[in-house]
Amino acid sequence: MLQSSANYLNFAALKTKKIILKRGKEHSVLRGHPWIFSGAVHQADDVKPGDWAEVFDFKGEYLASGHVGNGSILVRILSRTQEIPNHTFWKNRLQSCFLLRQKLLGDFSKTNAYRLVHGEGDGLPGLIIDIYDDCAVIQSHSHGMYHNQKEIAEALDEVYNGSLKTIFAKSRASMHDPGADDLFLKGETPETVAIENQIQFKVNWVAGQKTGFFLDQRDNRQLLAEYSHDKTVLNTFCYTGGFSVYALKAGAAEVCSVDISEKAVQLAAENAALNGVTQNHHTVAADVPQYLKDNKESYDIVVLDPPAFAKSLSKKHQAVMGYKRLNQLGIQTVKPGGLLFTFSCSQVIDDALFANTVTAAGIEAGRSARILHRLGQGPDHPVNLFHPEGHYLKGLVLYIE
Repeated sequence: MLQSSANYLNFAALKTKKIILKRGKEHSVLRGHPWIFSGAVHQADDVKPGDWAEVFDFKGEYLASGHVGNGSILVRILSRTQEIPNHTFWKNRLQSCFLLRQKLLGDFSKTNAYRLVHGEGDGLPGLIIDIYDDCAVIQSHSHGMYHNQKEIAEALDEVYNGSLKTIFAKSRASMHDPGADDLFLKGETPETVAIENQIQFKVNWVAGQKTGFFLDQRDNRQLLAEYSHDKTVLNTFCYTGGFSVYALKAGAAEVCSVDISEKAVQLAAENAALNGVTQNHHTVAADVPQYLKDNKESYDIVVLDPPAFAKSLSKKHQAVMGYKRLNQLGIQTVKPGGLLFTFSCSQVIDDALFANTVTAAGIEAGRSARILHRLGQGPDHPVNLFHPEGHYLKGLVLYIE
């Protein structure tokens, strides 16, 4: 049975607010972009974060409706028709998301851990929902979604025909609001063992990072496995050991998992044990850049999968310098004829800048390299054609001479 909270608001009972754009500022909306920036507004009612607003052009023609934010993104568009989200609205949207994932993953028997809702990519900006077998984790990135969590959970429960044992709302960190609650909306299970490409992973959404597991790397982990047989592999920023376990299952000769967090390397070891592949695996709790500087061993494959170095434009230059130093160290650690799997999940670092940064690192390292693959997030993390900013995960596989 779904649980209730006094923090939820009945948005259907609230008055819709009106926002009028400056002349000419409607063009991005008409082109399908899901954001309206505060600088584009000519006139607005007294709006507050979480309000449902209808947006009109300068001539008074209706454009779109969505949730009001509290930053430079004033409105996140959820509808191009004049409606207020109700139970049918949420259920139809979530059903559409479910059908797409079903097309991607079949009957979920080989993979039951996936992203059901990916914000703007699924026409629901401000909302993330990850599924781990019979458990769901809702993560809100806007006040509008946060205040609608109960309604969203009810619709989600119906889409899965009541089969979800647990629905956990985890939004305190994503909302950057200490007043936001993390709470169970159904059940009270804090963790499970999920399956990804028939490999098992322990996932804890209460204590773990984000929703408990980084689902966006699934296809990239599978690619690593294809190269790992009889190879030595260094997996840095390993967290739950995803890349490590894939390599071990593929018959890697040796895998070393490194993370600054003791809990992370312990979880990586537990996941290796869960899959019966502990013999050639060892873990190190250490600061990754320092470890790479001090380490004298070379590996056939090195994985660099750091957390976001830049979460805002103001940190962009600093992030580029960080990626350059890290990739220089990574390239120097790869054996001749080996591979570097390198990633950036910083949204403000685009593909071209990331590739140029890795190129600069290669020059500093004095090693020739060839790009074998350009990688991104999995298809259950779709990118809205009119919102290229949704493409956040960049990756390269380099053959190091």
